[in-house]
Amino acid sequence: MLALTDVTKRYDALTALDGVSLQIEAGEFFGLLGPNGAGKSTLMSLVSGLRAADAGELLLDGRPLATRDAATVNAIGLVPQTIALYENLSADENLRVFGRLYGLQGAALTARITECLAAVQLEERRKDAMKTFSGGMQRRLNLAASLLHHPRLLLCDEPTVGVDPQSRNAIFDLLQRLNREGMTIIYSTHYMEEATRLCSRIGIIDHGKIHGLGTLEELLTRLPFAETVSFPRIPGTAAAAAALRSFGELVENGEQSHLRLDSRVRLSQVFAAAEKAGAPDRLFQLKRPTLEDLFLHLTGKSLRE
Repeated sequence: MLALTDVTKRYDALTALDGVSLQIEAGEFFGLLGPNGAGKSTLMSLVSGLRAADAGELLLDGRPLATRDAATVNAIGLVPQTIALYENLSADENLRVFGRLYGLQGAALTARITECLAAVQLEERRKDAMKTFSGGMQRRLNLAASLLHHPRLLLCDEPTVGVDPQSRNAIFDLLQRLNREGMTIIYSTHYMEEATRLCSRIGIIDHGKIHGLGTLEELLTRLPFAETVSFPRIPGTAAAAAALRSFGELVENGEQSHLRLDSRVRLSQVFAAAEKAGAPDRLFQLKRPTLEDLFLHLTGKSLRE
């Protein structure tokens, strides 16, 4: 559906995107995971047409995005990181403005506004000014405005920033439903739990470059270790720690020891060696690798920096 080939965008001396290539298939829920300043919002702005690339090619259904014809514009919805609404207008009035921009009018526009307000659970606040809404409600109305014209591709640029847990879950549930109904979604975030929960495929981005691309399981295979086995640093585990060093990288941190297992090692080998060294099983905890581990491995820094 969407193809980016060697896309580059610069702001004076800063290269925000550096030769990015991506292929997004129809029906995907694609996550763009990276810290603030990684290039996520810049990529969204290029796909939505707010900015032009300095180099490279962007195609939607095989047609250049740069043409910005009616078919292209109507195919894309954008949920921007900042609230793109008029605070003195009501929810209904805000959506009426955006609907008219997409050529909707009359009874069709009114019906669509009702549908979108119901989808974001704001129908009862239809006549209330946006400035009276909580941050989470404003985010949900922001999402409703992007859906009025039935886009096939929805761009969500960190849509849950500053959102309360209830609104966050409401946004997640709606996006997952829209995706099940066939909408293609690109979702940028710096929260690994959002990418893990929502996205069928993930691109890890930092300093304008894609460092990893694939499903969660595919990405985690890039780590040089599999699970991590943790246990307390006490006299009863000293012999076990010495015996387990051959199974991976042993890191001693304060009162805990953490063994990052080599990907070729079987857990049965580890626990057999620990038992032979006299350390009881109850002292050991097993932890699967996460996107946080992978991001640290690929970029050398914490995901939330």
